[in-house]
Amino acid sequence: MARRTLSRLTKALLAPALALGATIGLAAAPAQAAVWNSCDQWGNTTLNGYTLYNNIWGSGAGSQCIWANSGTNWGVWANHPNTGGIKSYPNAKKVINKSITSLGSLSSSYNVTVPSSGAYNTSYDIWDTDYDYEIMLWVNYNGAVGPLGTSQGNVTLGGHTWTVYKGNNGANEVFSFLRTSDSNSGTVNILPILKWIKDTKGWMGNETIGDVQFGYEITSSSGGLDFQTNTLTVSSS
Repeated sequence: MARRTLSRLTKALLAPALALGATIGLAAAPAQAAVWNSCDQWGNTTLNGYTLYNNIWGSGAGSQCIWANSGTNWGVWANHPNTGGIKSYPNAKKVINKSITSLGSLSSSYNVTVPSSGAYNTSYDIWDTDYDYEIMLWVNYNGAVGPLGTSQGNVTLGGHTWTVYKGNNGANEVFSFLRTSDSNSGTVNILPILKWIKDTKGWMGNETIGDVQFGYEITSSSGGLDFQTNTLTVSSS
């Protein structure tokens, strides 16, 4: 699976907002009035310590709208064509800004409702502050999607068993952890995963962890599909 992470970051900073299907997106929002919604390509806002991004970054994308009742209760309606390549990564971000050795804890709990069709993954995307390293934790996935790089085998860390992939997208190292069985709710103890990458494997040094993002990496959702984050918490010390 090709990943254009540097392009995604650059576009998010530089590209102007692009309105996409506002009427459809508002109709797809939950019955209660959301406190925020956007169908802009780069639509974003901050709610109770989390930054939400619509983040339609891939080529060949269709329509997508995001809504939020809070930074930890939000969802997306997306109608992306049945073609290859990642179209978007709508997400909620929590800023950490602590080095791995200075973290006493870093964990997250999630509860999501995702479609049975389409091609996507529900994942954490964790970055160091220099964007040299990307750590993805896939908690569920569906359809024709796959991680970058080559398999490094299975490991049990942070309360889950994962198949680990290691690769490089030309801009940064990518470590992908794919849960060996899909889960729509649970808790991930993230810090042991970071320490395993740093100490056990020696794949990175004492990086400062900048962002912990959680969202949906969508390749296709033809006809319009709903992705909902019922609850999310990211906590650190």
